[in-house]
Amino acid sequence: MTNKVSRRTFIQGSATVGVAAAGAGAILTNTEEAWALSTEVLSGDTALSILIMARHLYPHDFLGDQYYAEVVINLDEQAKSDSSLAEKLENGVKDLGQIIAADRTYNVAFKDQSSGLQLKNLKRIDGSDFFETVKGATMAGLYGNPRVAAFFGWEGSSVEHGGYINRGFDDIGWLPNKGGR
Repeated sequence: MTNKVSRRTFIQGSATVGVAAAGAGAILTNTEEAWALSTEVLSGDTALSILIMARHLYPHDFLGDQYYAEVVINLDEQAKSDSSLAEKLENGVKDLGQIIAADRTYNVAFKDQSSGLQLKNLKRIDGSDFFETVKGATMAGLYGNPRVAAFFGWEGSSVEHGGYINRGFDDIGWLPNKGGR
């Protein structure tokens, strides 16, 4: 007999970022930030590992995990129609689970490694196709997101307001005023 758990009960009982299997995909939840996401292609380990990887690649303490989770959702969406991408992501995360010490190799899931080991493994795979794929997706997913841009003080596009001459040309507050204006 299977024990059925409602979504609400699952979310209430989950720790900070939790993972549950959901058919072929997974559900990630964060009870502290009150968000949840589901993947259709990527496994829970892969989804959570990519979220952690994205945070290591572009660390911003003032951004919640939900913005990094959107990177995972975008990759999952692409993987639905590109099985080679899905395979690359799953295999890349498996590779991150290898800890190479002297002449031995240990397997510890990337999500379960210490932050120091995670960084060491990211440096080990830097430049690989998997690394560059996640790095590019994270850069586009974070810095192309208007909600994230607001955290950095970017006001958004000025084209619809007549360009930067009419909006934003002379409003830089972080440069010292040397012109005496």
